[in-house]
Amino acid sequence: MNLTQSLSSKKFFIFNLVLIGVIFGFSLAFLSFSCSTPQSKNVARAQESPSSGGLIPADALSQAEGLQAVFRSVADKVLPSVVEVKTVSVQRRQSPNFNPWEFFFGPRNGPNQDNNSPAPEREFRSQGMGSGIVVRQNKDLYYILTNNHVVDGATEIQVLSKDGKEYKGELVGKDSRRDLALLSIETGDFFPVAVLGNSDDVRVGDWAIAMGNPLGEQFAFSVTMGIVSAVGRTGGPQGNINDFIQTDAPINQGNSGGPLVNIRGEVIGVNTWIASSTGGSVGLGFAIPINNAKGPIDEFVSTGSISDGWLGVSLVDLDRDTLQALGVDGRRGALASQVFLGSPADKGGIQPGDFIIAVDGREVRNSSQLTLIVGNIRPGDSATFTVIRDGASKDIKVKIETRTDEVSADNKKLWPGVIVVTLSDSLRDSLRLDKNARGLYVANVIAESPAAIIGLQRGDRITAVNDMPVRDMAEFYKTLREKTGKELWFSFIRGDSTLDSLKFKR
Repeated sequence: MNLTQSLSSKKFFIFNLVLIGVIFGFSLAFLSFSCSTPQSKNVARAQESPSSGGLIPADALSQAEGLQAVFRSVADKVLPSVVEVKTVSVQRRQSPNFNPWEFFFGPRNGPNQDNNSPAPEREFRSQGMGSGIVVRQNKDLYYILTNNHVVDGATEIQVLSKDGKEYKGELVGKDSRRDLALLSIETGDFFPVAVLGNSDDVRVGDWAIAMGNPLGEQFAFSVTMGIVSAVGRTGGPQGNINDFIQTDAPINQGNSGGPLVNIRGEVIGVNTWIASSTGGSVGLGFAIPINNAKGPIDEFVSTGSISDGWLGVSLVDLDRDTLQALGVDGRRGALASQVFLGSPADKGGIQPGDFIIAVDGREVRNSSQLTLIVGNIRPGDSATFTVIRDGASKDIKVKIETRTDEVSADNKKLWPGVIVVTLSDSLRDSLRLDKNARGLYVANVIAESPAAIIGLQRGDRITAVNDMPVRDMAEFYKTLREKTGKELWFSFIRGDSTLDSLKFKR
């Protein structure tokens, strides 16, 4: 085959086609590799931060870091003043001995057997924990503020510092109504004293920083952050009379007694209790305003106890229907439903049915706040109480006396000793009374009071006071004030009978 025939053959054509494809493939691969190879050092990579500051704007990051620096500063400033409080309570209780013979076969009744001998006593020790805050120093003596419920009943108190040192704590004074206690430790070690702020300046929405020892040593000296959710909260446990600061800063068991701090590092409250169905933090924590503790701290240091002021009234918070029945609808305050005979209130002229709305010009929101205000008045000082009586405002000056458990519990002097409510349609329905049923329903009769002594009972319906018909609460209290100077008796309905009570002579 000559050269011309070879070049025009089919095999030669296929060979050329394959060769061209290989050359084209190599060329394409080389071109792709060249495009993916950096040609300059200025090419940006994903992991490098652009000059604009990345995904977070520079000004926003600066503000966030500034706030972070504030929180760090607050923690550094206050935490050294926070302590852990550990307590031991010792109780002695009878503990019967286990006798195998008696367990299986019953007691042995021999002549020398004493089956009536008392069981031996054993000592039971229970431990408690909480927090505290160093609030005062006198040379080597440091005073630590905490809650009364943290140390109540304790026979041993230990105070632990942030650096792990342990000190013996001494109880200086305590008050159950305010749930406050003051401890002391004596040491040559240095503790910074916390700065106490002004809780009257606290507003809803303020930063709130809680410190303490939630759940004990494992999480000691923790810092949590939130805001002030509300102020002036009442209804604390065990008859606590404080008007609490509410916060969503996480507070748990063990935080009690620790500080609630503002953004300046000033103590604005003492962490005290939480509202929770599980026992853990659900964002409802409550702190005693620090202004409520400043006076007690002074009294604890000087005398070891608190002298509460006493007015001598029994206070009631009213619902909307009762406010309307008394003609004070839309007003805030507390009803003096009873007055102790011979008390400062009685001497000054406050009477049952007076609706107290202010003390020395300070507005009264409810009975708990009024109790706290009166308790903080120094015995012997006078205060002006603004009351609404028969629809008119009246100022009454009262000289406050010292409150004692004996005088405040003497129900024999509690006048008149009965709490009544107007019969509304809903109350008639709940009591299954006829729609035309009349009288004032007796909701409660205080034991040993004049009303109890003359025979009034809960469930009675009062129709007259000293033979003067009364149809509502306003008439009841007006008649009580004007017609019972020397004697008191009631006409009432009990079941299907209309009765008169005995007469009580004042």
